[in-house]
This record gives sequence, structure tokens and C-alpha cells, in this order.
Amino acid sequence: MLGFGTVARKVFGTPNDRKIKATRPLVEKINALEEEFETLSDEGLKEKTEELAKRAMGGESLDDLLPEAFANCREAAKRALGLRAFDVQLMGGIFLHQGNISEMKTGEGKTLVATFPAYLNALTGKGVHIVTVNDYLAKRDAEWMSKVYGALGLTTGVIYPQQPEDEKRAAYTCDVTYATNNELGFDYLRDNMKSDLSEMAQRGHNYAIVDEVDSILIDEARTPLIISGPAQDRSELYVAIDRLIPELTDEHFTIDEKTRNVTFTDEGNEWLEEQLQARDLLPEDQSLYDPESTTIVHHVNQGLRAHKLFTKDKDYIVRDGEVVLIDEFTGRMMPGRRLSEGLHQAIEAKEGCKIQPENVTLAQVTFQNYFRLYDKLAGMTGTAATEAEEFREIYGLGVVEVPTNRPIARVDDDDAVYRTGREKYEAIVETIKEAHAKGQPTLVGTTSIEKSEFLSDMLTQAGVPHNVLNARQHEKEAQIVADAGKLGAVTIATNMAGRGTDIKLGGNVEFKIMEAIEADPEGDPEEIRARIEAEHEADEQKVKDAGGLFVLATERHESRRIDNQLRGRSGRQGDPGRSSFFLSLEDDLMRIFGSERLDKVLSTLGMKEGEAIVHPWVNKSLERAQAKVEGRNFDIRKQLLKYDDVMNEQRKVIFKQRLDIMKADDLSDIVKDMRNEVIDDLVEQYIPPRSYADQWDGEGLYAAVIEHLGIDVPVIEWVAEEGVDDDEITERLEKASDEFLAQKATAFGPENMRMIEKQILLQTIDAKWREHLLTLEHLRSVVGFRGYAQRDPLNEYKSEAFQLFESMLESLRLDVTQKLGQVRPLTEEEQSQMMAQLQMQQQELQQAADEAEAAPAPNPEAAAEGFDENDPSTWGDPGRNQPCPCGSGKKFKHCHGRMA
Repeated sequence: MLGFGTVARKVFGTPNDRKIKATRPLVEKINALEEEFETLSDEGLKEKTEELAKRAMGGESLDDLLPEAFANCREAAKRALGLRAFDVQLMGGIFLHQGNISEMKTGEGKTLVATFPAYLNALTGKGVHIVTVNDYLAKRDAEWMSKVYGALGLTTGVIYPQQPEDEKRAAYTCDVTYATNNELGFDYLRDNMKSDLSEMAQRGHNYAIVDEVDSILIDEARTPLIISGPAQDRSELYVAIDRLIPELTDEHFTIDEKTRNVTFTDEGNEWLEEQLQARDLLPEDQSLYDPESTTIVHHVNQGLRAHKLFTKDKDYIVRDGEVVLIDEFTGRMMPGRRLSEGLHQAIEAKEGCKIQPENVTLAQVTFQNYFRLYDKLAGMTGTAATEAEEFREIYGLGVVEVPTNRPIARVDDDDAVYRTGREKYEAIVETIKEAHAKGQPTLVGTTSIEKSEFLSDMLTQAGVPHNVLNARQHEKEAQIVADAGKLGAVTIATNMAGRGTDIKLGGNVEFKIMEAIEADPEGDPEEIRARIEAEHEADEQKVKDAGGLFVLATERHESRRIDNQLRGRSGRQGDPGRSSFFLSLEDDLMRIFGSERLDKVLSTLGMKEGEAIVHPWVNKSLERAQAKVEGRNFDIRKQLLKYDDVMNEQRKVIFKQRLDIMKADDLSDIVKDMRNEVIDDLVEQYIPPRSYADQWDGEGLYAAVIEHLGIDVPVIEWVAEEGVDDDEITERLEKASDEFLAQKATAFGPENMRMIEKQILLQTIDAKWREHLLTLEHLRSVVGFRGYAQRDPLNEYKSEAFQLFESMLESLRLDVTQKLGQVRPLTEEEQSQMMAQLQMQQQELQQAADEAEAAPAPNPEAAAEGFDENDPSTWGDPGRNQPCPCGSGKKFKHCHGRMA
């Protein structure tokens, strides 16, 4: 009997069916315009783009422009690439424009699909980013699709690592820019470390289409992007803390050797606080439990771990004054490997070695928070439905399964489960041999490089020729994947291999034609193309007759999505195909999820060696296990994101502040506000509200005003005046500091003063933000312990991070005011000293350059056969700065090469 849900779906359709149905009228409109756009000239297509762009910028909605824009783009692609987009590709483009993830099976032409929404959204002039998983695909797609955009009158750019700055800025100003997720994230961080608007590369975050969206927004989103640099030298702090640790007694700390953890007891914390205050490492009025103490607590904990958990000659050795770690499994030294978060430095302090500087985070962002910057985000992949909840919850993205252009003809076998790994691999080799014998190409999926090499050895022993694909070279990867559909081909690939290039039955015809033309450069390219295409057609038919591509997976992955990606390589565009999963009770997933019970059942059933259990129930139970693992991984990512969201809000405030400062021509008002707040704080500190005049600290205020404002005014006399109050003192200080800064502006010149204010503000913000990031890192590492006190670590982290941010802003105001108070024009003597230094440096550089030029360069002609120093005709072509081949010792340009 059918359930209510099944009956309802039959009558009303699934939510996905309803979304597909809603796009049909739009697709019909686009198709109705096809004849009209076919009559346009090549120039007419570009003119249409100009007209649509004017309408978009004039306020007409992109939804209204969609049918015309898609029809124009389809016509341009037809002319530029010879590809006419199918209706399902237009549907995929519509969903992308609406800010969804289009789930489209492998081989359905996602690269072309992206051009439609990219073109439509580029009409606003704000730019579109198309994001790919690696540099090879970014360059390939940009080169390929730029023909379409070019035909429409749009510009295309590509971003890649180590790109010259000018080229990168130009690429970001293009209408459509292709880039990898890593480069986009790093450019965002780099831009927010620049000190001038003209140096910034990105021009905002309007609309992004993420290709392989599951890989980028889920798999790679676990690791934040970090730009790091050398930290300030803290060696004195490590040494000072190291002197404390040997004085601890057993009642001051507890050790848990099983988890290799050591913590201070309450007595230890009290003793520590006294000692740190006595040694001026902790201010008198500050407790270890205050948020400002996070960094010192972190260093003290690392010092304790270095002394109590790490033993010399067991965990590390000291060699040539350097602490070298020892691998606990092999007993070998690991030179160059260092412990993080200051632990290695603590061990160096303990052993009296030279303390190497730490690396410090200068800027960081997670992919989740970077991609949420975009006004509109969309994505496409072959597999997203299983992670739909995460996409919706974290990115606000819906997932729509777009139907295939032709029905899927692939046969998906039930999983075959063997008792041992050995039996499984023997069965895999036999199955591959059978498929290879009948000419069926086989793609074998493994979960690690190690397993792919193990299987490769077994196939070599069995005499089966094959390719092994490890993700080391993207270009080589594309070539092997292109060959994987050839008759009888066997390809072993890891999970990450081969994405972005289709496996075509009979092999990739374009790759074959390129190879043939390279092999026969004298031949007629058209004849070669016709011959190869005819051969390919025959090969393709033979492969289809053999059953199409056979995807054989050697185990199930933690995620159903990765399994579906592998399975989806077969049966593209309605081709025949087959997929099988071979498992054993020794596989990680089976072992973790109760294979002991299954093993007993299989023993009871009396399964013989080499036999497999094949049943749909096994598939369902495995999918349930995978869903559990996916849920757990999602919870971990969600928890990490909650912590990063705290920092993200602060990052947005700081980056916006930097941008405002860079855009502003005159910062004197900001600087004045900061100065006035500093004055308010100083007056409040030394003349407390609602206090008597004899409680006021005039001398303390006088010293603080000189230190922080740089002005010498009779504060002590003011405080002693009869009837004066704190407001009047504040006003006098504000007036005196305004006059002092006005004099400076006159001395420097208004233009220079504005530039000085801007640079001091930016440099101070950057320095304070770096310190703040480090403090938050330390806080994050210790806040988990609050859970033992029945307090929510996340709430504790939020409130303390907020307090730290406020104290950072306070300290920022103080530093900026102090630096502006101290800055002064150079005297004539100082200027002449500086000029003399610069001249000396230039002379040294010139001298070094002359010496390098005068050094006898190796003369390749001298070694040449038949060289004669007396016969200039045997000298070849000497460089003008090389020694003259005649042997005079002069440069060639001053001897025989001298111009007449």
C-alpha cells in the first residue's frame, strides 16, 4: 500500500519538479526569440549587449531582461563555439541567476551553462566572478568561454598565483573574471592590508558562480585562509616565564599522561598570579582571569607543557644549539619540523637555546565568510542534494536538480561486500580483467594514493596495462582523463582526480586531433581532422557495444556525495555505462559501523572464501551510516563557523574602517575625535567623577598629558585652581592639543600632514588588528575549558572577544594620538644626514653593480670549436658588457664592439 507522501508526490510532484516546471515558460520565451537573434549580424549581437546594459543600469530588473540576454548569449555561443545550448542548460542558467545551486550530472555542459547568468549579471557593470577548483581549469575555462563573451562585447579576465599586480588589477576590472577560490580569498585579505586605494585589486563582491560548489564550499571550507608573517621577538617573555616553572610544586599542577595534558590547579593559579605580578609580567590590577591576560596565560601553559610533557632525548634532542624533534613512531629526527603556538619556543627557552621567532597571523578568513560577502551567490556541481541542508543553513542557497538532456542509461549494481580486503581486491582484479578483455574502458576509484599504488601493483602482476592518476599535475590529469574512455583503457584514480574534464567514450576526439597534427606538422589539418573523426566514431561505437564506461569503486567514502561523483563519470549524455562498488568488512566505514555483527551473520550463512553478499538492504544500511558521518562533519563545521562568525563581525568593522580611511581626503576630524576621547579618558582617570579636589592627581595627569598628547601645559596649576572642574580642564586640554596639532600642520604643510595622519592611522590599525588576532587565537585555544564550569564556551568566547575588541579600539586611539603628538619635521641637519646616507647607499649599490658587470663572464663562444681570438669572424655574438674575446681585458663595448 502506498504511503500518503508517495501519493501526494504522484499527484502534486516533488518541490524540485515544481521548480523545474516554473522555468518552462521562460525557456519557451527564449526559444521563441531564437529566430530573431539568428538574423542579427556579429556586430548586432554586441549592439544588443549595449542596449541591454543601458536598460539594466537604467533600473530595469535583470529578471525582465533574462529572455533576451539568454537568447543573445545562446546565439553567441553557437557562433563562437559551435555549441547550441539545450533547454536543460538554459534551465540550469536560470537557477544560477536566481541564486541557487544547479545540480547537473557530469557531461551536461556546466561550463557553458555558467555563461548565461554571468552575461546577464555582468550587464550591471559590477563584474561577475566564476570560481573553479584549480588554476588549470580557471585558465582553460576563461580561454574557452572568452570567445563567447568576446562575441557579446564583454571582457574576460583570469586570476592565477604569482600574477603581476597590474595584470591582476586589470583582470578584476573585466566584466567576467575566472579565478580559484584560494586566489579570491587571498586577494581579499591582501587588499585589506594595502595602504592605498589604487593598489587594491578587487572592486567589490557582486555575483559569484562557484563551479564544483560542493568541493569549494564544503570540503575545502574546513581550513581558513591565513596570511602569516614573522612575529615580534618575544624571547625575553619565554625566558622570564621559563624561570618560573621550575619553582612550581606538585600541588600547583596536575598531569594526565593518557591524554598528554597538564593544567594548573587553583593553588597554582594563585601562586602564578603573585609571581607574574612580582616580576612585572602582569599588571598589579589585572587578574589571570581577565580577557587581557589571555596571551600571558597561553605562554605560561606552553611553558608548563614544555617542562612537564616533553622530555629531552625522548621527544627531542638538542643538536648544535637547536631543538630537533624526534618522531615517536620511527625514532628518527625531524629537522625543520617545529611545534606550533609557541610550544617550540618554550622548549628552546627551557634548554637555553636561541629562541627562533614565531609566525603570526596577519590576516585570515574562512571560505564560508568570504563567499557570504557576495550580494548574490550561485553554484553548480554534479552532486549537491545530499548536502542541501548545509548549503541552505550556511549560505542561504537552494539546491535544484536539473533534469538530464537525455535519460540516464547507466546500470548501477548493488554493492558487493566481501569478508576480507584480500578477497575484495582479488575480485576487483578479476572483474577488471573481464571488462578489459571485452574492450570496456574501466575507471577504478580508490580513496588514497597508497591504495591506488597497491592496486596498480596487483594489475601489473596480472598483466593488465593501466594508467594511475594521482592529483599532482592538472594538465597531465586532464590528458589521462581524456584517454580514460578509450577501448579497453584501465584508469586508477583517487577521489580528487579528473574533475572538470569529461570522460568521452572512445577517447576525447579534440585531444586525438591535436596529437595527430603535432605528430604530422606537414599534413593538411582538415584532412587529419576528418580521418581522426571517422576513426573516433568507429571507436566510440565499439566502446558502446562493450557496455560503455565501467566505474568500479574499491570502497565507499565517508560522504555519499564523493561516491556519486565517481558514479556520475559513467553514463553521460545518455551513453550506456555501469557502476559497481566493491567493499569488505575491513574497510574503514564498515569497520566503524558494526561490521562484527555482519561478520557473524556471514559466518552463520556459511559464506565461502571469495563469495560476496549483494543485496539492496546492504546499500541502504551503508547510506544510513554515511548520512550519520555527514551529519557529524556538518556539526563540526557549523561549530567552527560559529566561532569564526565572532571574528568575522569584527573583521568587517576593521576592514570597513580601513577602506573609509583610504577613501577620505581629510582625516583631521577622525583624528580630533580620537584625541578628544583620549583626553576624556585621561581626565576621568586622574580626576575621578564625583570626587573631591584633594583626591585629584594633578602630577599624574601632567605626566600622562606629556606622554600621550606631547604637550607641556601647566596642568598641575590648573588642578590647584579654585572652583575649576573636570569639564573645564578637559576643554583647556582640547584647546591646547588642537593648537599644537595646528602648528604641526603649518610646519609640515597641510598636504603632508593629511598624508602623515593617513599612514599613522592605517599602520596602527594593522598592528593592533594583528595583535588582536593572536589574542583571539589564544583565547580560542583555552576557552573550551570553561565547559567544565558549566559555562557555554561559545558565549564566553563571544563576550570576551567583544571586551578585547573594545580594549583594542581604546588602545588604538591612544597609540594614534601619541604618535601624532611625537611626529615632527626633520631639522636641516637631520635632512642632510639622511641625504648623505641615501647617497652612500646608492654609491654602494652602483659599485656592486659595476663589480658584477666587470666580473669575467663565461664566454660560450670561447669554448666553441674553431674559436680564434685574433679572428673576429669566429667570435659569434658577444654581449656588449662581456669581456672582449680578443683578450684585452676590456669590455666588448669599449674594445672591438665600440661604435664607430
